[in-house]
Amino acid sequence: MKRRATNLVLPAVAAIFLAAAFSERAQQNPLGHATDFTSESYFEPPHEQQVKMRLSGADASPLPGGLMDVKRLRIEMFTVDGRPQLIVLAPQCTYSPLDGMASSSGKLQLQTGDGKFRVEGEGFLWRQGDSSLTISNHVHTVIDLPALQPPK
Repeated sequence: MKRRATNLVLPAVAAIFLAAAFSERAQQNPLGHATDFTSESYFEPPHEQQVKMRLSGADASPLPGGLMDVKRLRIEMFTVDGRPQLIVLAPQCTYSPLDGMASSSGKLQLQTGDGKFRVEGEGFLWRQGDSSLTISNHVHTVIDLPALQPPK
């Protein structure tokens, strides 16, 4: 199943829970609880064999109102040549598949694949529709740049 290339961090999260129900890697009980699930989306042709995004979680449980409680969320984004581009980690979030939004009052860590740019904070809102991520509180950013060389 192909996903649209325009989504940035949480594409196809709604499909994850469906995929978790049918995936060999996911285990589910009758209450709709899934453990150790993984979902991947792929680039559009001609790179349809390359993984664009891998989303995984240790645990997903249904909440009232069609929401999902996801534990140990990990999102990995890749370049067309397979190099890691972005990694997002959150211990817990609430996801609304109908709205395409994920949020938490807890911690969030984000880093580029090379580790040279890192952001941490508390409280976040992800809007899948416009690929926006808002980090609310205690935002801390680290940018690793090579040391400047004195002019010769």
